[in-house]
Amino acid sequence: MIFKDRTHAGQLLAKQLERYRGTDALVLALPRGGVPVGAEIARALSADLDTVIPRKIGAPGDPELAIGAVSGHGGVLLNEDLVRALGVPREYIREAVARERAEIERRSRLYRGAEPAPHIEGRAVIVVDDGIATGYTMLAALRGVREEKPARLVAAVPVAPPDSVARLEAEADEVVVLSRPVPFFAVGQFYKDFSQVSDEEVQDILTQVRSRRDSPYPSGDDSRRRKENTTRKSVG
Repeated sequence: MIFKDRTHAGQLLAKQLERYRGTDALVLALPRGGVPVGAEIARALSADLDTVIPRKIGAPGDPELAIGAVSGHGGVLLNEDLVRALGVPREYIREAVARERAEIERRSRLYRGAEPAPHIEGRAVIVVDDGIATGYTMLAALRGVREEKPARLVAAVPVAPPDSVARLEAEADEVVVLSRPVPFFAVGQFYKDFSQVSDEEVQDILTQVRSRRDSPYPSGDDSRRRKENTTRKSVG
């Protein structure tokens, strides 16, 4: 399956998550690429949208190869077999963890601003990304969210290899994946448009979704809004 872009992927995922509409579900998206996907799901389900910010720990000399990840709460998840196989020094890991924890703090302030962190306990929480390769970043996100006691923890991604899906199934109550291709080389190969998402785009998307959440009208209820505006004008 090839997706047009992240918006298209989010729309297709939302159809598989329709049962969570009206359940006070919370969508938590991994920045940056997961946010456009999560936004479409939040819109379709009339759900809240926020971010969860784990960070990948890249291998020395190969930052795209994940040897582990840091959760949004600062917890560390390592692929110990890969660490040993590559002979990664512990000092390298300590420095990488400190660096990624600082980046998590920076992004949390940037994306949320004065907004309080969303309430998680007792809610269905859908953790979303634009796709996963090894899955360690998503695993770190799931473990961090699980600490806050959601009623149900769902992992939702457009595309992932079967072995990574198996890892997610050990952590989440439910895993929704649209495509599980073999062979799998990189997430971007399954998108026609896999353009980089900027921090500014993430902020804009979050602001738009939060504005709809705070509106007195349900998501997408433009007809009611127009009708009331027309009535006010005719009365005036």
